[in-house]
Amino acid sequence: MDSIVIQKAQVQVRVNSFVRSVYNWMAIGFGITGVVAYGVANSPGVREIVFGAPLVFFGLIIAQLVMVFMISARIQRMQASTATMLFIVYSALNGATLSSIFLAYAQSAITSTFFVCAATFTACSVYGWTTRRDLTTMGGFLTMGLIGIVIASVVNMFVQSGAVSTIVSYVGVLVFVGLTAYDTQDIKNMALSQPTDLDAGAVRKGAILGALKLYLDFINLFLMLLRIFGSGRDE
Repeated sequence: MDSIVIQKAQVQVRVNSFVRSVYNWMAIGFGITGVVAYGVANSPGVREIVFGAPLVFFGLIIAQLVMVFMISARIQRMQASTATMLFIVYSALNGATLSSIFLAYAQSAITSTFFVCAATFTACSVYGWTTRRDLTTMGGFLTMGLIGIVIASVVNMFVQSGAVSTIVSYVGVLVFVGLTAYDTQDIKNMALSQPTDLDAGAVRKGAILGALKLYLDFINLFLMLLRIFGSGRDE
């Protein structure tokens, strides 16, 4: 009986350590993104470089997509240091492109929406961690919803429909609320299934992958909420 208790305690310590690492890396990503976004928005010269030429802006978007794909699909084949570097660079590039929100929305709207998003994200993450319901079946449905959002957003870049933008925003909130709970449960399962002899590099890569998933959920949920509740910047 004592050995079982000790084993459970060791597993819990390992799980807590892994999850703490995931959220620490997510926080680091947010910090880098926020600092870069604020810096670019308040630096006319840098802002002109990022947004002055469409080629540069869309080049940054493509670079971010490539990095997300590399981390998500090839993380097991790369060094932990490489995965860490890609995550940090991605967070910085995302901050550069997201600096546009400081130009489009009032500071008060950004702040209030951030806190609403943080509360929503926390509630969904807690649900994903504590629920006994298997959320695996939600994965396919949420993926389909995400693909639909991407397609609708691309089409609306040309159509410029306010109604479509509003619908996409509300659907997006539902999708990323679900993904937050789903990804949190997936991270929990990942932590519980880790072998006891897993090396530190593999643990780091798992934490980076988990942090990226939650980072993307939070950022996209924030942007969807900002489109719904955000007010224009005061001139």
